Amino acid sequence: MATRYVKATGKDRDGDITKLCNSGETWSSRSKLDAIRDIENNIHDYRVKWTSSEDTTIRVVNGSSGKYLRTDLSCH
Repeated sequence: MATRYVKATGKDRDGDITKLCNSGETWSSRSKLDAIRDIENNIHDYRVKWTSSEDTTIRVVNGSSGKYLRTDLSCH
């Protein structure tokens, strides 16, 4: 499984993530649905690299309105 580092996200008007981005990378931008498929099928993992702590893995969460992407750390 290859790691992809995320530097930005696209969001809809409700603030929900719609895509993962890292300008300059061939995979960017990656839609939410494709990223979820990548994670669930162990094709790629997506991470946020922080300057003040360890990398944070983006994971798939099953919510009441469907699957979405989330990290466990919300601010740095």
